[in-house]
Amino acid sequence: IALVAATDNMMSTRLLTLLNSHPIRRIAPQSCYSYLSSIQRDKKDHKAAAFSTGLCFSQKDFQRLRVGSLAGHDCRLSSKRSFSLTPAGIVNAAPSSVQPYLRLMRLDKPIGTWLLYLPCTWSIGLAADPGCLPDLGMLTLFGTGALLMRGAGCTINDMWDKDFDKKVSRTALRPIAAGQISRFQALVFLGGQLSLALGVLLCLNYYSIALGAASLSLVVTYPLMKRITYWPQLVLGLTFNWGALLGWSAVMGSCDWSVCLPLYFSGIMWTLIYDTIYAHQDKDDDIKLGVKSTALRFQEQTKPWLTAFTVAMLSGLVLAGANADQTLPYYAGVSTVAVHLAHQIYSLDIHKPEDCWKKFASNRNLGLVLFLGIVIGNLWKKRDDSQYETHLNSIPT
Repeated sequence: IALVAATDNMMSTRLLTLLNSHPIRRIAPQSCYSYLSSIQRDKKDHKAAAFSTGLCFSQKDFQRLRVGSLAGHDCRLSSKRSFSLTPAGIVNAAPSSVQPYLRLMRLDKPIGTWLLYLPCTWSIGLAADPGCLPDLGMLTLFGTGALLMRGAGCTINDMWDKDFDKKVSRTALRPIAAGQISRFQALVFLGGQLSLALGVLLCLNYYSIALGAASLSLVVTYPLMKRITYWPQLVLGLTFNWGALLGWSAVMGSCDWSVCLPLYFSGIMWTLIYDTIYAHQDKDDDIKLGVKSTALRFQEQTKPWLTAFTVAMLSGLVLAGANADQTLPYYAGVSTVAVHLAHQIYSLDIHKPEDCWKKFASNRNLGLVLFLGIVIGNLWKKRDDSQYETHLNSIPT
């Protein structure tokens, strides 16, 4: 494993002096960067600290150094992996041979899994019996499926985009583009993920199995859309929100289209919002590569478009709630979603990638707020029924 030396300038100078007397492996600065902490990557820090020339050393070389060589200094070197319970920490603590595969399925960046999973939770929550919590077993099953299918989707995407990813600074260090995993290895890994996802799907009823299988064509073709149309985010929306249909059918045995279609439509509008914001991070690279996106389609008119998508999303949520006989807490959740989106759009700076990422990632909280509104709204139904029964019993006969 390539390790990047400390970022402190004084420590870097001391290390360079020390390392001059040891065998050093020179590798590209990009390879060094691939092992920077997830925090540095998230901040788009594309500099390998003080080692601008790409001086790195292998773990074996590192272990030859003795902490005693730095006696009298404040710093200490350790070859042990640090561990934390964050997604990135779990990936970094995994065996070195496994890490590229975990990064390929974006296990260190779970925001995509959340955005795939949340429409499933909305649908499962709406399908719950009045006065009851959502089926915990079904939520767990769909969570597992979302993790596997998001990983499979990322694998397919990186297999298609290997040549593109090499030319974009944000994606150049993805495992396939960086040469850590071959396309054949990725294909085998993809087969494993899809096999496990199929196992999850087979736990559902026959209607849901057929419905879930129908989404596979979208999963496979979505990565190609950026080469064809300025609306790849629309195709992503069709793909990512399939759970809005599948969750209901898994609980009820089939879809109630009066609820499922408005919910699915709202999810598509939501994806157009957050993924357009996300696409603004890469618009300069996309122009150079000839890749299309809604960010390039809308440009300076992005905010009016996002506002229109927000209105459409909220309308769909209101219609779905009305058809599902939802109660006041649900609409309070929808109102909170409206405020959250209004703030996102108003404060968005499409010319600052870090702000685009921050707004994009905040959509996890938005989805959780809506789910909470659905759950409480469903529990509220029982309370209303109880009050109604008490009122009937109080009427003299």
